[in-house]
Amino acid sequence: MKAALRDRYGPPEVVEIRDVERPVSTADEVLVRVHAASVNRADLDYLYPRWQFLRLFLGLRKPRVRRVGLDIAGVVQSVGPSATRFGPGDEVFGDLFEFGQGAFAEYVCAPEKAFATMPIGMSFEDAATLPHSGILALQALRLRNGRMARAGERVLIVGASGNVGPFAVQIAKSRGAHVTGVASTEKLEFVRSLGADQVIDYTKVDPTRTGERYDWIVDVEGRHSVLRWRHALRPKGVYAALGGSAGWFLKALLLGPAVSLTTGKRIGVMLWWKPFNPEDVEALKVLIASGKVKPIIDRRFPLSEVVQALRYVDDGRAKGKVVVTP
Repeated sequence: MKAALRDRYGPPEVVEIRDVERPVSTADEVLVRVHAASVNRADLDYLYPRWQFLRLFLGLRKPRVRRVGLDIAGVVQSVGPSATRFGPGDEVFGDLFEFGQGAFAEYVCAPEKAFATMPIGMSFEDAATLPHSGILALQALRLRNGRMARAGERVLIVGASGNVGPFAVQIAKSRGAHVTGVASTEKLEFVRSLGADQVIDYTKVDPTRTGERYDWIVDVEGRHSVLRWRHALRPKGVYAALGGSAGWFLKALLLGPAVSLTTGKRIGVMLWWKPFNPEDVEALKVLIASGKVKPIIDRRFPLSEVVQALRYVDDGRAKGKVVVTP
């Protein structure tokens, strides 16, 4: 079979399509023929890697895991003797974040808990956009204690046009919130089309200095200090960041708890993320079935052009998700 592999750290160009042996399902594993996969920012974060300290876990000089890709949708081909949830012919989707990656391939083999039954009536391409980005968006709008952004609240989505942002905008709107999306000039109309009530062009306006106050801020790509964001929150407001540079990340981890204690606002990095959490997968399915949330696919690439797909996302050109099909 063909699969995307990399032997060293670096940009998308380190990835190559190679012929490898098809895996065999053992124990509780499920072998899935991939019909579609999608690109996530996390795929690129692990390629470089974005945070150098991750080399302690991923491999100091070269990556221990050579496979690439998190999100997949496809059809079960075979199951191991201990697998009980699926059988051949079942349509599934899943997130391989905790299972060695490898979505950019013709076949994937992983423990059955990496997968869930696809939403009824959904295409493979649409389903492949959901596992990583959709769940991140859902959880970013809910705290560990169960508190969620709700009707009447003002929600700001920073990075509203990429992988996670479009899902976050739609989920917040589904709860009755007033949503403002932050994006670049050429993507503002796209963010409006998602249902955002207002938009901010970050190339012209500093979103931390507009004078507006929000109940909930989801920051997909942390660029401003958490100290600056505290002024954009209402009392007891929430600021949840999903990522940022290594320096930003360290400062957020150190400053977030202190700022939260002194202000009464919840400010910091989203550390409560649970990849492909079954309860959240079902909640996302309900939103999809109701029509309140739908995947937005910008471009499609064949597996042979996976480098171009990764480059397209890495350059910040995507409006929504990018799909790769074997």
